[in-house]
Amino acid sequence: MIKTENLNVSLQGFHLYDINLSIKEGEFFVLMGPTGAGKTVLLEAMAGLVPVKSGRIIIGGKDVAKLPPEKRGISIVYQDYALFPHLTVMENIKYGLHFQRVNKKEAEKRTSRLLDELEILHLEKRFPENLSGGELQRVALARALMVNPGVLLLDEPLSALDARFREDVRSGLKKLHRSSGATFLMVTHDFADALSLADQAAVMSDGKIEQTGSMEDIFQRPCSKFVADFVGMKNLFLARFSGSKATIDDLEIELGRTPVNAHGYIAIRPEDIVLSKESFTSSMRNSFRGTVSGVFDRGFYYEIQVRVGETTFKSLITKKSLSELGVREGVEAYISFKSAAIHNF
Repeated sequence: MIKTENLNVSLQGFHLYDINLSIKEGEFFVLMGPTGAGKTVLLEAMAGLVPVKSGRIIIGGKDVAKLPPEKRGISIVYQDYALFPHLTVMENIKYGLHFQRVNKKEAEKRTSRLLDELEILHLEKRFPENLSGGELQRVALARALMVNPGVLLLDEPLSALDARFREDVRSGLKKLHRSSGATFLMVTHDFADALSLADQAAVMSDGKIEQTGSMEDIFQRPCSKFVADFVGMKNLFLARFSGSKATIDDLEIELGRTPVNAHGYIAIRPEDIVLSKESFTSSMRNSFRGTVSGVFDRGFYYEIQVRVGETTFKSLITKKSLSELGVREGVEAYISFKSAAIHNF
């Protein structure tokens, strides 16, 4: 288990404030947040690579905050791999054993297993400069796991890979996690990576933890304006609450529940807003007529902006739906959404 208690780090121009995390043993935990949020600094504090101002880092029941890196039972893999260019693949993988007392038989057993699982046996005599991005990543993972760490820290491990290699390495990470028994803590800004790999996750901003929980909790039940915006809740509005209704600008929206506070925010994912030619009268408790104010090609789908009074809503539709509905700027359209699709905080 990894646990941080009121962890504070002070670097020139940046700080981590009262970081409290609890990661179960053997869990795959993902740390998300924008650039500059402090994700890598947190990993390096856990690994012992940056000094801790105050607080505790507990691994396996032991506070390691004052221990040197090699005594923490942690390995870290950076996005640039940090392999030694003058060593072969095999020499890189075995490098960490110089700092551990591992008998030859056990070392060979670990090496054989990792070379097989990561499918890099044929690369053992090559140098890093002769490897592809995907191969470099696999070698870096093998080197990190060779010392049999209790915790593996991964700093954007897939960000430097081409899209065609990402899925392969992602699948490899899943397999490694299951077979190694180690606790994985990975930093990423890619939602696909997080959704595919994470058991639990946290979102960081400006050196603080904004929210922790399952991926479903974070994506479907954000606890703050920042998290809602970060996870793509493009419909985010300041609102006043009265009974089971929310008022934004000149619109009254049915929530289906009574919020505790008199004011706050409501958020609706764009995929939960249905665009149509006519108003929905069935399960959609909120339906409004508006005017299409923008049509944007987002690759696999179109983002449609609909102006309703003073408020602009954003919806996602397919190219087929765009054609069938005759959606273009200036035409009238209805937007509809269920009360259950509305998140308030």
